Amino acid sequence: MQADFSFFDLFLQAGLVVQGVMLLLVLMSILSWALIFQRRRILKVAHKECLQFEDKFWSGVDLAKLFKEVSAKGNRLSGMEHLFHSGFREFARLRGNRSIDSAGVISGSQRAMRVAHSRELDRLEKSLSVLATIGSISPYIGLFGTVWGIMNAFIALGEVQQATLQMVAPGIAEALVATAMGLFAAIPAVMAYNRFVYRVELLDNAYVNFAEEFTSILQRQSASNTQSSGTEEVSSL
Repeated sequence: MQADFSFFDLFLQAGLVVQGVMLLLVLMSILSWALIFQRRRILKVAHKECLQFEDKFWSGVDLAKLFKEVSAKGNRLSGMEHLFHSGFREFARLRGNRSIDSAGVISGSQRAMRVAHSRELDRLEKSLSVLATIGSISPYIGLFGTVWGIMNAFIALGEVQQATLQMVAPGIAEALVATAMGLFAAIPAVMAYNRFVYRVELLDNAYVNFAEEFTSILQRQSASNTQSSGTEEVSSL
């Protein structure tokens, strides 16, 4: 009796529609777990790199030296390093243009950092929408399989004159398995999605705070350079 109600036997005894629903939910569950492990690794690395760069940035290192060190990574830049590199590169480029005032230089650096910030968020949030979709629709797909299976069970039940529990139970069990599989696919996806969104928000706040603090440093540098240039012009007169 127990063998008849094993998961594999229930799958084989189910109708084609219910079997299709079960297979779809299995594939969605596999995709969900693959994305969970991938996103977990990426966000963990992003958080570690963020802390390491902040320690290096606030250690008093020369910004020009740090820029050269970061630039050596080429296309492998990510996270806070990407923001710093974009902002400082634009700052150095615009500062050499005498037709652009200090406010224009800072504004250009801010725009460059906003673009880098947007790209980093896109990278961190990639595939999170897939997890959200799996978490939201899996229970409904499972419920569809359950409703379809129960409907077929009652149709078959109506064709016999005397119904017994042994006749009804297998069909009901097959149908309920679909709902259980839908929940099995949805629960980890929803939990992981909420967790990852929280971690992305933390990184987003760290990037925004860094951009503001870095802008203040660039403003002070720009003001000091302007004052130095003014002093040199007065001296030459």
